[in-house]
Amino acid sequence: MVYLTHYKSPIGKITLASDGKNIIGLWLEGQKYFLASVKQKPLLDDGLSVFKAAKTWLDEYFAGKNPSPAIVPLAPEGTVFRKKVWEVLLKIPYGTTISYGEIAKRLSLGNGGGKTSVRAVGGAVGHNPISIIIPCHRVIGADGGLTGYAGGTDKKIRLLKLEGAVLAGLK
Repeated sequence: MVYLTHYKSPIGKITLASDGKNIIGLWLEGQKYFLASVKQKPLLDDGLSVFKAAKTWLDEYFAGKNPSPAIVPLAPEGTVFRKKVWEVLLKIPYGTTISYGEIAKRLSLGNGGGKTSVRAVGGAVGHNPISIIIPCHRVIGADGGLTGYAGGTDKKIRLLKLEGAVLAGLK
């Protein structure tokens, strides 16, 4: 069974999805691939303890704190490759950015030097089903471009500003 709840944030309505124990989705209103990983008709349920944990995390995050993603049980659904990319995203420090190319290099090193496609990394980042907690908004283009955020560039900028990221030099 899949359950949904909503969260009112400073950047708009957020929809959260859970399998009852883990967060499996977090989308901004109007986000590309909204509910894409939900394969069955979900039920609304605001009372799940995992939703309470996620909302507490979001409250702290939007208050300008740096809550650990580890306090919310996450279970994003995706291919093995995408899950590897999302693991890298979870390691990007709060308030910093990283390029798609740097993620590809990190994955290549983990593959014993096998080349990882920057384009494939971009696809995995774009299909991240748990936005904000898995911080895909911290990924930028090699030229400093604020490209590729499924929730919209305006929201990406607001999230980075909230974290105190240095935006000078970003396009």
